[in-house]
Parts: sequence; structure tokens; C-alpha cells
Amino acid sequence: MSQVIIPRLHLFGNPSKAQAQISPDGQRLSWLAPVNGVLNLWVAPFGAPQDAYPVTDDRHRGVRMYGWTYDGRHLVYLQDEGGDEKFHVYAVEPDSRVTRDLTPFPGVTAGVARISRVVRDRILVALNSRDARFHDLHSIDIASGEMTLVEENPGFAHFITDDRYKVHLAVKTTPDGGRDILRRDPGRGWAPWIRFEPEDARVSFPDHLDRASKTLFLRDSRGRETAALIRMDLATGGTTLLASHDKADIGGLLNDQDTLEPLIYSVLTDRLQYVALDPRIQADLDFLNGQDIGDWYVQSRTEADDRWIVAAASDTRPGIAYVYDRSARSLRELHQSRPELSGAPLAPMKPVTIKSRDGLDLVSYLTVPKGAPQGNPLPMVLLVHGGPWGRDQFGFHPQHQWLANRGYAVLSVNFRGSTGFGKSFVNAGDREWGRRMDDDLLDAVAWAIDEKIADPRRIAIMGWSYGGYATLVGLTRNPDVYACGVDVVGPSNLETLMRTIPPYWESIRAQFYKAVGDPDTEDGLRLAKERSPLFQAHRITKPLLIAQGANDQRVKQAESDQMVDALKANGIPVTYLLFPDEGHGFARPENSIAFYAVAEAFLARHLGGHAEATRPEELSAATMQVVEGAPASFGHKA
Repeated sequence: MSQVIIPRLHLFGNPSKAQAQISPDGQRLSWLAPVNGVLNLWVAPFGAPQDAYPVTDDRHRGVRMYGWTYDGRHLVYLQDEGGDEKFHVYAVEPDSRVTRDLTPFPGVTAGVARISRVVRDRILVALNSRDARFHDLHSIDIASGEMTLVEENPGFAHFITDDRYKVHLAVKTTPDGGRDILRRDPGRGWAPWIRFEPEDARVSFPDHLDRASKTLFLRDSRGRETAALIRMDLATGGTTLLASHDKADIGGLLNDQDTLEPLIYSVLTDRLQYVALDPRIQADLDFLNGQDIGDWYVQSRTEADDRWIVAAASDTRPGIAYVYDRSARSLRELHQSRPELSGAPLAPMKPVTIKSRDGLDLVSYLTVPKGAPQGNPLPMVLLVHGGPWGRDQFGFHPQHQWLANRGYAVLSVNFRGSTGFGKSFVNAGDREWGRRMDDDLLDAVAWAIDEKIADPRRIAIMGWSYGGYATLVGLTRNPDVYACGVDVVGPSNLETLMRTIPPYWESIRAQFYKAVGDPDTEDGLRLAKERSPLFQAHRITKPLLIAQGANDQRVKQAESDQMVDALKANGIPVTYLLFPDEGHGFARPENSIAFYAVAEAFLARHLGGHAEATRPEELSAATMQVVEGAPASFGHKA
């Protein structure tokens, strides 16, 4: 079994380059890359990527979300402060390198709603400046910043618009957790048009209009188990089934640039698949699928659709960006995201399907240390995804590689409540937080023990967000199963979690109540307290590491504070790390590396795996505060 240690920096530091795009006119390339250790936006001539230069000068959290506009002059990007999710929309002109804050409003959360190829000098922005709960639509002149109100939001989740920024439809969550699509009635204003009952609402939603604004494309699970792709005539309401799958919801779409008709759809069961809806695109699928580049997706396209930026990765190969010339059928590597991992002892990931105790198929992913002999049980980390309305999938997974390299088997499970597997599977998580959702994790652990993958005395549970909650549940509900746990930004008290969700999540509040109960009702409050690890803290007997961002808007710092206080009150030791300039997770690589240094020393101490020696500068470069625990124990030697 390989014991060559892959440095944390190579897995969790800044990528050398990431998120490549091509300008709509095909004349320029762009990507994110560090400047003095901070991710910034770079631009290069298409034919000379070696002449790239930075066009932003961020010195704090870095740029992470951006896109080209169609005016031929600007890119736009989003940025918040310290993880507070108060995002501003910025525009930058690559030639002059002048940056303008298009939404310079304190305490406001902004987002880009649409970038049009018709109204090229303006973008559509969603802004909650009038009412913190709901985002109004404004068009903003990219060059001047002049703003015009397009649509005031009376209480909707979002709107469906066309390329002229005209609003056609609205989407609203109903009090029972359902979803309505509304359209304007000349005499009554907004009126319900399409109804998705609560059982369908989490997987059914409108996607987009065609270019003529006569057809709506939507995902619809009514009358079927999984969400299908449907075409609906706006005038008649007539529908046509375009695509469906018996085991998975229809995933992403690639649309025609001119008509906006879907050309390709994806399906993700245990592995990603693409299916062509238009025979003209089949040759592109065949070519890219035949290039041995791993799982790929189209990251950016020219307006003429003659060149694509294709991002690809596999379980043992980090992301690589390619330029795909459609007419020449040629693929040219643009850059690797983490070239320092070339030749590293990365371990393959294996999809496995585990049966739950009540017969559900739990699509899961297993990584074991490279060269580990079969039948020799290993220490194992159960790595639980967040959401819970998300999912794990096959591919390059830095945490899997980190843990496997340190000598652990790693298992990630799509427990009930995960998305992508149809409405019954996602709805099976309702009111099952801390019960059957946890049972699924226990069933996966039992499977790993039975298959002689995991040593039953050396199993840890670890996760972010919902995964952090699952960690706390695991250690309180099943104190003898796990040897230790790592909780990152996980809620401990479902009542306080529900009472402090961000105001701009108001439109989906009913979905949370459907899942965990309404704390303003007697039944909901009872359920919340019953399923909250905080009130079972006295049952924890195994070591626990907690990490929290002080500016987290989704899971407030109080969720971790109160859990730590409860443990201290019961005389139970805990290590608590607080990051004052982070929110719901870690954005600054210095903080990520410090966290992983502490976490791997913690795991090595309690599970017996390997650990890279902790260098003092790894901890001093971060803003990490050790609120509880012994800092001296962090300097684990390999």
C-alpha cells in the first residue's frame, strides 16, 4: 500500500488555473488563477494563452463566479465579504482593467439573473434591496451602472424571462411545500397556471423559454416517478415528452444557441451519461466520448457555437480544460487545474449500490488506499454530503484522495433525501432527519464491515452542513459505532436552524418545514427537538472536532457554540475551530489547509492513519481560532 504522502497544499490549495471560458466572439480566453495567492480573473488572446494577464486585483477571498457578457467589452463576477453571502455584482473591462461595482448597496444580496445576446449592453440582476426576503429584477447598463426596475417581486421564488428581459412567468412555493407556476392574467394580475403538488415540487420546475417565447421547457414528475423533460406550448398548454429515465431525473441541458431548443440532456445514476435530442449533435457526443478524457461537460461556448471550452476530469485525474473545435473535430488541452498532482498516487473510486434495510438502493462511492489488499479491513471515514438536497457523484474528489492517501477507506452514500433519483427517494427524507436518513448511513457502515472493507473499531463520520448534522446525530444516536467525528458548519438544533434561515430563503421556507417540521406548531417543535443532537449531547462518548465560519448565514455560529457549550457542561472534551473570515465552508486556501492539517492529525490520533507533518506556517497563515482544544496536539508528525 502506497505511503507516499500527497501534500495538503496540492489538494486544497488554490488551483493553478480553473473555470476556463471563451468570449462570445471567440477572440479571448479567460480563467481564474492566483495573484499573490488569491484567485483573480485572467484574460488572454485566443491564439496566445501564454500572454494571459490578470484583470482583477482582489486581495482577500478571491473571485469564484464569473461570466462574459455579449457587449464585447465586459466580464461580470460575484463576490461577498468574508462568506456573508451579501454578494455584489461587479463588471470589469479587460482592456482598461477598470472594475465597477454594479450593485453598491450595503447589506444586499445580488445575483445575475440573465445575460442576454439581444440586449447586449445590459444584464438582468436580482436584488433584494427593497425587501430582504424577495429579489426584484433590475436591468443594469454594464458600462455606466444605470439601473432600471424590470419587475417587483411580491413574494415569488423567481421569474422566467426572455432575452429581452421581459417577464413571462413566476414561480412560487405554496404553504404546503408545493410549487406553482404563475402567469399574468390581464384582469387579475398573477394567477396560478401549473401546480406541482408537494410530492413533485422538489424535482419539478420550469427551466427556460424558447427564443420565440412560445414554448416552455420544464422538468415534470407528475404521473411518473422521475422528473422528465417536457415541452409545453404556452398558448394551448399542450405538452410533448422529450426525455425521461426510469431511475434518474433528467439533469443538465445543452441548448441550441439560436432557438434555445434542448440539444443534449444528461442523466446521472452512478455515472454521468449524455443523450442527444438532435441528431446533428450526435457526432460531437461521439467524438468527445471517444477521447478518453473522463467525465466532461461544456463549460463555455462561442456565440457562433464553433468552439467549446470542455472541462473534464476522472476519479484519478483532476480537472483539465480543453478547446474543442467542432468543425475540425479537434481537442486541444488548454490547461490543467492541478498539474502538481500529475504522477501522484491517486486512488480509483468505485461506484457501489447498497441496499437499505427497507429496500432502497443507495448509490454510493468507495475509495480505498492505492495498493490496499482486499479482505484486509481498514480504518474508514464515512464522508456525508451536505444539503441534504444534493448528491455525491463519481469523479475527482479531493477529500476522497486525501483520506485514501492517509490510509483510510472512504465511503460516500446517497442516503434518502438525496436528489437526482426521483421524487419518492428525495421525499423519503421528509421528517426522517436523524432517523431513517441516519439508518441509511448505518446500513452503509454495516455493508462496509461485512465486505471486510472497514475495521469496525476504527470508523469515523465526517461532513459539511447537513453532513455535519449527520456527524452529530451519528455520535449521539450511535455512540458505539464511530471512533470519532468531524463536523463542519453542521446544525445542532433544528429549531434554531429554522428560526435563523437567511431572509432571502423565505420563498423556500415551506420546503424546510416539510422536511423537518414547522417550529411554530406543537408537532413541528416536538419533532425539531426530538431530532436535534444538541439535546442528546450527553450521549457523546467519542472525540469530536467542530469547525465553523463566523459569518455563516445558513448555519449560524450559534449552532456550533451551543453544541460546544452543551458538551462542556457535560464534561465531554471537544475541539472547536472558528474561522472569523469564513461563512458556510472555507473559501480562503490558507484556512482550508489549516483545517485539513488539524483534521488529519485528529483522524490519525483516533483512527491510526498517516498524516503529513504540520508546519507552523500552515496554522499561522490562517485566521483559525482554537476556541476549545489543545493547540499543541495539532502538530502531528508523519
